[in-house]
Amino acid sequence: MASQPAKTLDVSAFLQQLTFTRFHLHILLLSCLVTFFDGLDFALVSVTLPEIRDDMSLTEAQMGDVSTAAFIGQMIGSLIGSYIADIVGRRPVIIFSTLGAAVLTFVTGFAGSPEMLFTLRLMGGLAIGGLLAPIWSLNIESMPKSMKATSVTIIMLGFSVGSAGAAQTANLLASPEGWYAGLYAAGAVPSFMAEPSWQMVFFFCGGLTALLAIILFTFLPESARWMVASGKPASQIAPMLSRFDPNFSAGEFTAFALSDERKTDDKQDPLSKLRELFKGWLAYITPLIWAAYFCSSFAIYLKTAFGVVFLEELGVTVDIARDISSVGGIAGAIAGVLLLMFTERRGPGWITLAPLVAIPFVLLLGFGIVLDGPAFIPVVLVGMILVGAGHAAVISITSIYYPSAVRATGGGWASFMAKFAAVAAPLIGARMFLGSQQAVLDGYVATAVCLAGIVICILALSHYAKKLKAATEADQPPAGAAQAAE
Repeated sequence: MASQPAKTLDVSAFLQQLTFTRFHLHILLLSCLVTFFDGLDFALVSVTLPEIRDDMSLTEAQMGDVSTAAFIGQMIGSLIGSYIADIVGRRPVIIFSTLGAAVLTFVTGFAGSPEMLFTLRLMGGLAIGGLLAPIWSLNIESMPKSMKATSVTIIMLGFSVGSAGAAQTANLLASPEGWYAGLYAAGAVPSFMAEPSWQMVFFFCGGLTALLAIILFTFLPESARWMVASGKPASQIAPMLSRFDPNFSAGEFTAFALSDERKTDDKQDPLSKLRELFKGWLAYITPLIWAAYFCSSFAIYLKTAFGVVFLEELGVTVDIARDISSVGGIAGAIAGVLLLMFTERRGPGWITLAPLVAIPFVLLLGFGIVLDGPAFIPVVLVGMILVGAGHAAVISITSIYYPSAVRATGGGWASFMAKFAAVAAPLIGARMFLGSQQAVLDGYVATAVCLAGIVICILALSHYAKKLKAATEADQPPAGAAQAAE
């Protein structure tokens, strides 16, 4: 009696033909929680630095070291976490990194010296940096074709909201006038809990992040694309596909393939993974992604580090400068989501709209044209929003062009370049763009140069992305998702 023909499912075709389902929403919401707490934990030192400075009598140099520690940790963590995620999967790295961030954030509340604080934030940065590339990869590999880049921008909105929420958390838990201080003074807080302090902020946020790790362990799925690319057995892959489509006949297929991805080298060492990022047209695309992300990160972190100081030097009060910075940061992230929603199907070249339009607004400030007029604040706010929108859009394409077997590695190296810019921006900015009004104006001109760099890199990337797509389509098998074999 003849055996039943084995059938192979093209998983890429299966996932791309789906509309946005409840399971997609499930993944997106969990990912937003991950990036929210990622941003929250990352920003805690900056928002509690005044209290830490007074408590530990930190010098300016020590404050700079402590602030830089998490960035250095993120640089290293982005490479380690992304490499491991391509070996063992997205899910375990995301869960382990979240748990690590929770523990290290909580323990930071016990830091009693600048050296211990630096070490703990450096280690915390390793965990925080290890999260982003795997969570980007999970969403790119799970979402419908029209939502891949947009999903990355949406989950990074969670990071922006978390970073903004850190300041409010510090106000509630560390301020003598905050909500927690009122409860503590009224005796409504259990005696074992700490009094209002910067330490309480770390204890609270570390505890919440640990709760998230438990939620992720229970509900976070693995990437089906990664499972196929890694050669996992059909018995593991089929149930995952059924979560996308309850009508999927899990027992009908005995093998799974990805027709829209080239086969990568089976070697698992870091150097082999890195080489995969430069094969074929990726040899042009990868450097352009790195350059665009570096330019964008330099601009955004220059604004993050000195945006309030810049505006103060130009005559704006500190309170108003903080309000502008907060509103501009959140609005920029939201604008990035809207930009991707309208442009994702048109190709990466369209995301240059935000930085391109931002250039004249930033130059109006850099050349001092609007400093003394009523247009000054609106120009600052619009420029800030457009810079943020462009940054969110650039992040969305850092992992999208790579095969699933090395996608996290690609995102990790792009993140490394971004964190390199995050370290460089305050170091260069402190030496070149502070101390006088003219120096601040030069800082805005430098931002415009970075924006121009983004535009040039993305337009060139768009050209090579079309060539990569044509080469991939030429290598695909004839139409037909299922193939039979005796």
